[in-house]
Amino acid sequence: MARITGSYPDDLDLLIEGAVEAGVFGGKSDALREFVREYFEDHKNERIAAAVALYERERVTLGDAARLASVDRWTMRDILREHGVTIRVGLVDEADAAYETEAASELEFSDEDSADDEPPAK
Repeated sequence: MARITGSYPDDLDLLIEGAVEAGVFGGKSDALREFVREYFEDHKNERIAAAVALYERERVTLGDAARLASVDRWTMRDILREHGVTIRVGLVDEADAAYETEAASELEFSDEDSADDEPPAK
């Protein structure tokens, strides 16, 4: 888990402390995690913009960007193209290969898809 240091107004700190003392949150970290999580749930465009920026700067893979943006990989690919971002092709490392293998194993095909591969009945 990442650790960050930041500053915010004293009144906000008091409100967070009060919420912790009232049992609303288990601690300041819990409160801040919840605030950030809710922000990105309520602001989908900002969530997508963050994922695009991370992908564009090669900080995350396509699969990671899709997960962060809360969309599927195909939608993320389209979003990246809409933003003029070049899609990177190929595996980054062993972890990326493992992720791709797992994602492929979760694919489901309908009976209609498999019917195309069968020879016609005589």
